[in-house]
Parts: sequence; structure tokens; C-alpha cells
Amino acid sequence: MYTNIKYLICTLFLCCSITALAQTAYEAEIRQWQKELNEEFSDPDSSPLTAKEIKKFKGLEFYPINEAYRVEAKLEILQNEQPFTIPTSSQQQKVFVKYAIARFELLGQAFEFPLYQSLQLQQSEEYQDYLFAPFTDETNGFETYGGGRYMDLRIPEGNTLVIDFNKAYNPSCAYSPNYNCPIPPRENDLTLEVKAGVKAWEEH
Repeated sequence: MYTNIKYLICTLFLCCSITALAQTAYEAEIRQWQKELNEEFSDPDSSPLTAKEIKKFKGLEFYPINEAYRVEAKLEILQNEQPFTIPTSSQQQKVFVKYAIARFELLGQAFEFPLYQSLQLQQSEEYQDYLFAPFTDETNGFETYGGGRYMDLRIPEGNTLVIDFNKAYNPSCAYSPNYNCPIPPRENDLTLEVKAGVKAWEEH
């Protein structure tokens, strides 16, 4: 009996250790993404901040990392979609095509979430597989930027795609009016609070 108890304890410890290592690896991935984003904001060549703001910049504010906001979506790839325009923060238009519908469950709710391709970015080999994932949620205007947030995704090889809201970030126009940022379409509104990713920029 002692041997069986000892075996169970060891097995439980091993399972807990594996889970902890997985969580640590995942958190490390998100923290690396946060670090790289902060580095972009600290670099005058890539930052949307003014020179004065860069000097005072100590880092963006992020929600706590929460793996519940990392979901696996099933993709319905769309065919023969016509290009359309999305209004921007500067009253201009940008042209996109709807690439797919991502179906996933987030915090117990089911969503059908369109993903887009920019016709302009498609001209660049580096961004030919880039997917634009703008969204709004019920934190906008309170804890996050009122105009919504973005995620950068890449076209997968199969028909499933990991969408991680811990990597949601603000458009550049959240920091400066000098940018031309697409406004998330209404069909990309998530009817819940997405407490993940970058929070609002309070100094703006």
C-alpha cells in the first residue's frame, strides 16, 4: 500500500511539473512578444510616440497573461470574395478582402470572426500570408482603446488557426492622430470583455 501511495504521489508530482513547465514556456512566449513590442515603442524609427514621449516611455501596460484567451479556431476559407473598403481613423479608405471565417469558443461563447487580407500588403512577399484581425469588445473606452484593437496572424497550412488575444495590441492612432488606422468592422465585435493584451494608453 505504501508503494502504491508513493507511486501516486510521484505521478501527481510529475504531472504538475509538466503542467508548470508548459505554463512557463507559454508565459515566456507572451513575455517575449511584450518585450519586442516595447522595444518597437522605444525605437524612434518604429515608435508611434513623439520624441518627448519616447524619452519618458517605460513600457506599455498589459493585462495579466491568461491562457483562456488563447483559442484554436476552425477556418472556413472563402472563395471569390470581392475587395471592399474599410473606413479609417483619418476618414480615408483601405482595401481588404475577406479571407476566412474563424469559428471558435471564447469564455463559453461561440463566435464567427472574419479575417481579412490587405490588398496593399499582398503586394509584398513578406506579407502575402498576413491576416488582419481587428476587433472590438466591451473593454473599449474603459480599460482599452476606444477604437478597438488588432492582432497579426498568418495563414496556416491546414484549416485550424491559433488566435491568441494575449497578443492584441492598439493601432498606432491610439498614440498619435498622424496615422491612418482601419476601424474594426461591426462583424468583428466580440460581445464580452477581452481582458488580454495591451491596455489603453493613458498618456494620450
